Amino acid sequence: MTLTENRPATASDAARRAMIDSQLRTSGVNEPWVLTAMSRVAREDFVPENAKASAYIDRAVPLGEGRFLAAPVVHGMLLTEARPTAEDKALIVGDAKGYLAALLGPLVGSLDAIDPADAAKRRSKGPYSLIVVDGAIEELPAALGAQLAEGGRIVTGLVLRGVTRLAAGRKAAGDVALLPLAELGIPALPEFAAPKRWSF
Repeated sequence: MTLTENRPATASDAARRAMIDSQLRTSGVNEPWVLTAMSRVAREDFVPENAKASAYIDRAVPLGEGRFLAAPVVHGMLLTEARPTAEDKALIVGDAKGYLAALLGPLVGSLDAIDPADAAKRRSKGPYSLIVVDGAIEELPAALGAQLAEGGRIVTGLVLRGVTRLAAGRKAAGDVALLPLAELGIPALPEFAAPKRWSF
């Protein structure tokens, strides 16, 4: 994680300020703690060298191997909806050394990470009070839902009929139901594609 405090202002600092004022605030991301978190972490440190100039654009940045850094508003809305607290034992489905993990880590009591390729089959150190998926899923694997504590929260992108939306849910009586909240361009995670079904 790279914090931006205690160093001279740079062009990236100006881009970060513009991201907050022109992208986050205008999209309704106004929670002071979210804006503070996103002003402290340098997005350019989480993209390839040839993409650093594009780190603050308002769309996903390719990272290679089919992965993307979601647009700033996606991460701002994920954090806002997650409402992390120091009491949370959290799991991020995504890169343990990625941008969202750098944002979320200081806001929770503990943070584990699991690669999307492993989330459908490998248990982590749950149960977790908060799970945040860094991408959009078509289907929530039972193995991942099982790691959420009763009453725990999950925030993710959700692919519905080819359109990605921000979604959130809670675990109640052993079940997790996701509620779509807002249409949002969230990069899809192929590991969470629904099984293909025959249709006539």
